[in-house]
Amino acid sequence: MTDPIADYLTRLRNAIKAKHKVVEIPASNIKKEITKILKEKGYILNYKFDEEVNYQGSIKIALKYHPSDGTSAIKSLTRASKPGLRKYCDTDKIPRVLNGLGVAIISTSKGVITDKEAKDLNVGGEVLCYVY
Repeated sequence: MTDPIADYLTRLRNAIKAKHKVVEIPASNIKKEITKILKEKGYILNYKFDEEVNYQGSIKIALKYHPSDGTSAIKSLTRASKPGLRKYCDTDKIPRVLNGLGVAIISTSKGVITDKEAKDLNVGGEVLCYVY
């Protein structure tokens, strides 16, 4: 697999389209950090890290849907930086997603953080994905 983050996002998108309640994804440290951000921002209900499944472990994510009409809390998951074309941003050029309503997840020297946290910490980095 050349791009595990794209695989992570694709598994989430496919589970949302199929209206699954829970999706299981192979774990890595960066995927765990992205999952924590999604939970913290309210895009998913909950998550669980399973270390006993195999050597790599897995992440079980409970997806969040609107109770009355069944629409997902996640409208769009887009990969920004790809293995063939990395996208980096300085502190003054951090992208805004949906005029500040969405979240850009950025890998910085301070860890994997959101665009707003990166502006507050005055750090730039690789833009991993956009979520809204």
